[in-house]
Amino acid sequence: MSDVILEQFVRLFGTDVVVHGLVGGVIIALLNLLGASMVFVWRDPTRRAMDGALGFAAGVMLAASFTSLIIPGVETYTPGGSPIPVLVGTALGALFLDRSDVFVPHAHYLLSGRRRPDAANPDAAPPADDDRLAGVVLFILAITLHNMPEGLAVGVGFGSGDLGTAVPLMLAIGIQNVPEGFAVSVAAINAGLDRRFYAVFTGVRSGIVEIPLAVLGAYAVQAVSTLLPYAMGFAAGAMLFVISDEVVPETHANGNERVATLGTIVGVIVMLYLDISLG
Repeated sequence: MSDVILEQFVRLFGTDVVVHGLVGGVIIALLNLLGASMVFVWRDPTRRAMDGALGFAAGVMLAASFTSLIIPGVETYTPGGSPIPVLVGTALGALFLDRSDVFVPHAHYLLSGRRRPDAANPDAAPPADDDRLAGVVLFILAITLHNMPEGLAVGVGFGSGDLGTAVPLMLAIGIQNVPEGFAVSVAAINAGLDRRFYAVFTGVRSGIVEIPLAVLGAYAVQAVSTLLPYAMGFAAGAMLFVISDEVVPETHANGNERVATLGTIVGVIVMLYLDISLG
């Protein structure tokens, strides 16, 4: 069955890995749009349901980081099987997200409506009112930053030329984009943004970020093959940072830890199934 799926993929889109990266980026962006559009059907989800959905997304990303990026990067694409290039890339990916966080607030504070603590004066009362436009811009920047490693990971996966790894990774990130896109749209609507506008905007924003990064990732590792293990590690490190720094704190801040944990386990199982059945 897996061979049939991979053969159909090649038949439809050819063998150019850059084109594959483009296709992968479009698919995950469309699934993000699908998730965002769910606000028209599921208009008032509970906090418990949202935490479970985000936990699922975290589980998929967690498993994909290892099964589709770190382990293949070490075993297949590093001369002699040395883990150093992948581990260096992982550290750089996490460091990049950490430093980027200096310029935008933590996504989990924006999603939940909490304000980021002032490290210099943690007991200070929050400002009474923020400028609405500035708040919306920061919200968009934070979520866009969150989506960047996903697009890069898909592009790097296809750039490796191993469809058995790249297609499950694309499907996994696309699947987790559905609850993620939904959660972000719900948060934006709760913050006062127009339901119809933001549902559409989410898909456009996701596509603007994820599609070019998927193409860039595929092109870069094809043009400079020695970059591949570093790039795979970088994408994995960035996703692991997002999971630990953004998703887990958000899902464990509302008394729904058990539901979020079960969602994470289900996400890991789904990703492992995809990896084994299509890999």
